[in-house]
Amino acid sequence: MSGTGTKISHMLKKAFRIIFFSLGVISFTLLLFSFTRLPYDVHRWLGTHKSSYKFYPDEIIFLGGSGMPSESNLIRLYYVSELAKKYPQSKLMIVHPTDESVIADMRDELILRGVDSFKIEFEKEGTNTHDQAVNIAKDYPKLLNKHVLVVTSAESMLRTVKTFRKAGFESVGGQSAFENPMFVDLGYNFKKSGGKIYSPDVSENLALRYNFWNYLKLEISCIREFTAMGYYWMNGWV
Repeated sequence: MSGTGTKISHMLKKAFRIIFFSLGVISFTLLLFSFTRLPYDVHRWLGTHKSSYKFYPDEIIFLGGSGMPSESNLIRLYYVSELAKKYPQSKLMIVHPTDESVIADMRDELILRGVDSFKIEFEKEGTNTHDQAVNIAKDYPKLLNKHVLVVTSAESMLRTVKTFRKAGFESVGGQSAFENPMFVDLGYNFKKSGGKIYSPDVSENLALRYNFWNYLKLEISCIREFTAMGYYWMNGWV
C-alpha cells in the first residue's frame, strides 16, 4: 500500500508540474501577444467573418448583452438606431430575457434616438444565443425567409450568425458593435505634470499605457468566445 501511495503521489506531483508549467507558458505567450496587434486582428475577424450582407434588411435584431444602462447595450442600441435611419422600412426586434424594466429602458433609448415605437418588436425568451435564435424562429416563422440583420458584440458575431443560420434563417447578416477609435494625441508633458524623477516617463508610450491593457482584455474576450464556439459546435448549434 505504501508503495502504491508513493507512486500516486509522484504522479500527482508530476501532473501538477505539467499543469503549472503549461499555464505559465500560456500566460507568457498571451503577454507577448498583447504587445502585438494580433488580438485586435483576431477580434476584428470574429466581428466581420461571414457576417457581411448586401441586402435591405426586413428585420434588425438587437441581442441584449447586459442591463441598462450598460456599455455593451448602449453601443449596440446606438448601432441599431443608426441602422434604423439607414433602413427606415425595416422593423426592429429587442431580444432580451424577460425583465420589463430593462426592456422598457432599451425601447426608450431607441425612441430617444428617433426610432418609431410602432416598429419595435420583442422576444423575451432565451438566455443564450442558441435559445434566442430558436425562439425567434418559433415565434416569428415568417422571418425565416426574410433578410435578417443581427446587432451584437464583435466577438460574438461569427457564432451568432452561424447559430441563426443553423436555426433555419436563410438570409442573415451582422453589424458588430465596434468601438470607434479616438484620433487624439494622448501624450503629455511628464515634467510639467509633476512626474517624479524616480518614476518612469511613459508620457509618449501609448502602447504601454493603453494598447497593452486593451489587447489583454481583447485576448480574454477572444479566448472566451472560441471556448463558446467549441461548446456550440459540440452541441450541434452552429
